[in-house]
Amino acid sequence: MPPDSPGNQPETPKRSALTQGIAGAERILEIAFIMPAALVIGWLIGAGLDKWLHQHWIYIAGILFGFVAGFIEVLRSAIRYSNRSEKEDRGA
Repeated sequence: MPPDSPGNQPETPKRSALTQGIAGAERILEIAFIMPAALVIGWLIGAGLDKWLHQHWIYIAGILFGFVAGFIEVLRSAIRYSNRSEKEDRGA
C-alpha cells in the first residue's frame, strides 16, 4: 500500500488534561472578547462616518451594527465550541 493511504496514518496522540483545559479556556476567552471588539469597531466606523458626512447619529447605527455582528459571531463560536465538546465526549 502507498504510505499515504488511510490505513497507514499514525494515530493522533491524546492531549493531556492540562492542554485540553487550556484549549477550552482559550475558546471561552475568545467568545468574551468578540462582543467588545465588535462594538468598538462599529463605534469607530460610525464615528468616522459622522465626521466625514458631518452628521451626529451614524455612530449609533455603527454601535448597533457592531452589537449585531458581535452577537452573531458569539453564537457561531458557541455552537462551534459545543460541537467540538460533543465530538470529544463521544470520542472519549
